[in-house]
Amino acid sequence: MFQSIGEILILFWKTICSFRVILAQRRKILEQLFEIGNASLLMACILSMFIGGVLALQSGPVLAERGLSTYIGGLVGLSVCKELAPVMMAVFIAGRIGSAMAAEIGSMRVYQEIDALRTMNIDPVEYLVLPRLLAISIALPLLVVFAILVGWLGGAMVSASNGQIGVPFQAYFGHLREMVEVHDVANGVIKSFFFAVVIGVVSCHQGLQTFGGPRAIGRSVTKAVVNSIVLILILDYFLTRLLLALGI
Repeated sequence: MFQSIGEILILFWKTICSFRVILAQRRKILEQLFEIGNASLLMACILSMFIGGVLALQSGPVLAERGLSTYIGGLVGLSVCKELAPVMMAVFIAGRIGSAMAAEIGSMRVYQEIDALRTMNIDPVEYLVLPRLLAISIALPLLVVFAILVGWLGGAMVSASNGQIGVPFQAYFGHLREMVEVHDVANGVIKSFFFAVVIGVVSCHQGLQTFGGPRAIGRSVTKAVVNSIVLILILDYFLTRLLLALGI
């Protein structure tokens, strides 16, 4: 495990050092941005809408019983932007995009296409890893901002339509504005950036470490997704403590 973490950190450092060729790889970066961002937008919308709705459905009646139903806007607002949106979007992207990265690079490794790149004096890190890591580091925070807004809307719709809660849109968003500040949204966006780096580096590393046949590709995809999700949850704890200490 520690050896794998060391290899992941080495790959991350090599990717940072290859930033000098960003302009040369801009076409591949844009292609990856479209695949990660635009192609994931609909599922992100559905996921975040129901996250906000379920949170309001669970907490709204409890608050209403205690005469605190107007506080549901702030509760949903803070929960979605600081924790649920960044973590759930990261898990979603790890399953959808991280697996695709590991499978694509793993198949290239198995069928010796990466060796062919080295033969042509093309660095696999610059050609394969850099565009994917940069694209996911841009796309995931943007998806999280979108998910926060849609999650708030989902909570508002449930709060207004559920008879046990009965909080209209105006009251919901009024308390949300009182409770949620810019730094709360920034908290989730900062977390999502680090989650994106973890997903990108872990998935690309797992693809590059694929040896064998088609079965090995399947194992690499599974390891990439599982390792990414585990590291996301561990990192979430430490990032939360750090951001709280910094007042963000």
